[in-house]
Amino acid sequence: MAASIACSFFFFDTERLAEAGMPALDACALCTKPLARDSDIFMYRGDTPFCSEECRDEQMQLDAVRDRQAARRLRQYASGTEARRGHQESRKVSVVS
Repeated sequence: MAASIACSFFFFDTERLAEAGMPALDACALCTKPLARDSDIFMYRGDTPFCSEECRDEQMQLDAVRDRQAARRLRQYASGTEARRGHQESRKVSVVS
């Protein structure tokens, strides 16, 4: 028979190591300030930790700028594709005899 073993540990003592691509909860994702276990952690997008509301807000602003730039590039690409398509069609000349 196996003897029962009393366990006394805390959740954070048995945390898995951070998975690839996921930030660990040991430092702010923006300023890399160490996060204390007894201090508040401000989360963003589900799994990204920040040491303060200011760091989180700054990351949110950076993401908004990046998203606007990506949307602008996509619009420019789409308009360039349409212009090239129109230019190619205008080169097709029908000859009526």
